[in-house]
Amino acid sequence: MGNEIGWNFNNSYIRLPKPFYTMLDPDPVRAPKLAVLNGPLAESLGLDAKQLSADEGVGVLAGNRVPEGAVPLAQAYAGHQFGHFTMLGDGRAILLGEHISPDGKRFDIQLKGPGRTPYSRGGDGRAALGPMLREYIISEAMHALGIPTTRSLAVVETGEPVYRETELPGAILTRVAASHLRVGTFQYAAGMGEIAELRALADYAIKRHYPEVESDGNKYFSLLTKVIKRQAKLISQWQLAGFIHGVMNTDNMTISGETIDYGPCAFMDVYDPATVFSSIDREGRYAYGNQPYIGAWNLARFAETLLPLLHEDEEEALKMANEAISGFAKQFQSYWLDGMRAKLGLTDEEAEDETLISDLLNLVEKYRADYTNTFRALTFDKLEDTVFHGKEEFEKWHARWQERLGRQKDPKEVSLELMRRSNPAVIPRNHRVEEALDAAVKNGDYSVMERLLTALSDPYAHSPEHEEYCTLPEAAGRPYRTFCGT
Repeated sequence: MGNEIGWNFNNSYIRLPKPFYTMLDPDPVRAPKLAVLNGPLAESLGLDAKQLSADEGVGVLAGNRVPEGAVPLAQAYAGHQFGHFTMLGDGRAILLGEHISPDGKRFDIQLKGPGRTPYSRGGDGRAALGPMLREYIISEAMHALGIPTTRSLAVVETGEPVYRETELPGAILTRVAASHLRVGTFQYAAGMGEIAELRALADYAIKRHYPEVESDGNKYFSLLTKVIKRQAKLISQWQLAGFIHGVMNTDNMTISGETIDYGPCAFMDVYDPATVFSSIDREGRYAYGNQPYIGAWNLARFAETLLPLLHEDEEEALKMANEAISGFAKQFQSYWLDGMRAKLGLTDEEAEDETLISDLLNLVEKYRADYTNTFRALTFDKLEDTVFHGKEEFEKWHARWQERLGRQKDPKEVSLELMRRSNPAVIPRNHRVEEALDAAVKNGDYSVMERLLTALSDPYAHSPEHEEYCTLPEAAGRPYRTFCGT
C-alpha cells in the first residue's frame, strides 16, 4: 500500500520485553465514515488531510487498513482504580505505532474502539460515537487552553451499533500522544517481579521523555523527580482552569505529564471544591478539591515501583522515594500560586498573596459564583456581571486587590494583558458539549460541534462573536453527571 498520507512510523515500544504488549490487528468495521478530522493537527504531524479524508485514510482511521510501517499492538498495564489495584491493559485500544513528525518529534498513534484485545475482560472492545466525540472536543479544548494533553486526530463512525444500556452508534477515535506510558505501566512491571524488565521500562521512559537525565548519578531518582514535577504543574493547570478529570486512577496518569483518558471529565461552572461530575464517584474521591492529593497518592505508587532501582538498600531507597514525594505539595502550590497571581494580574510576589487569593475563592464559593466568568469579569472590570457585586465583603476584597496592584512596578496595561492571557473566556461548558453531542449523535448534524470547536480553539480571544459560549446553563433540577464512556 502506498503512503500518500505521509505516515512515518518508527516503533520503539515493541523493543520492550514481550510481557508489555500483545501484537494484534484491529477488527475491520462494516461501513466506516469520517465524522470529524483535525486538519491543523494532521498538518503538524506531516500528514495530508485530504488523503486522510479519502477512502484509504478513513480505512486506516477505522482500523480496516494497517498503514505501511505500523506494528499494531495492545499495551499491558495495571492500576489502582478508585484505590483498588487490578491488572489491566488496552481493553479497547490498539497502538498502530509511533509516528515521527517533520520536526522530529515522536507520537503514539492509537485507535480507541477497534475491537477486542486480550485485556478486554469481557468487553466488546468497541466505543460509542458520543464519548469519542466528547474526547475530541475536550482534548482539543485543553490543548487550546495550553494544558498538556493527548490530542484527537479524527473520529470515524463504524456503521455498526454498540450495546451499552441501549443500542448506540459505534465509532473509533484516533488519539495522538507523546506516549501511553502510565504509572500503571510501571505497576505492571513491578508486579511481574523481574527487575530486568522494570529496568528496561525505566530506561525506555528516560530515553523517550527525559533524555537529559541519562548521565545523572542516579537517573532513576531523576526520573522520579521529573515525573513528579510535570504532574505537579499539570494538576495545577487543571485547578486553575476549573477542570475535573473525574477518574484519576493510576492507569490514567502519564509519565510524560499529559492529560489522558477523557471519560467522566468536565469543567466547573459554579465554584465548589467538592464538585464531582462522574456518575461512579459516589464518595467524591476524585472531586475537584481532591485532585492535588490524589496526584500525590498516585505518584507515591509510582515511587514504590522504582524502589528496586533507586538503591540496593531497601531502607535507603524508601528514604529517597519519600524525599521525592514530599516535594510534590510544595511544587504544586508554587505552580498554582504563580497561576493564580497571573489570573489576578500580579506580576510580582508578596507574602500576603495567598491570603488574598484564598479570600476571593471563599467569596466565589459562598455566593455560588461561576468560576470562569468571575475572573473574566475581574479582567475587564465588569463587576456588575458578578453575583457578589454590591456585597460589602466583596467590595472590601476588591479594594485590597486594587491596593495590591497599585504596589507593583509594572503599569496597569501589563497586568491587564497578563489577565487576558490567563483567564479564558470560553471553556467547553457542559451544556454546550451536550448540545453538540446530541445534534451529532441523534441527528447527524456536526455543525453545532464545528461552531463549538471554533470558539474553543481560541479561548483567550475574548471575541464578541463567541459571547454565547460564555453564558451559564439554565438552572437544572439535578446535578450534571458524566459517564465513563471512553
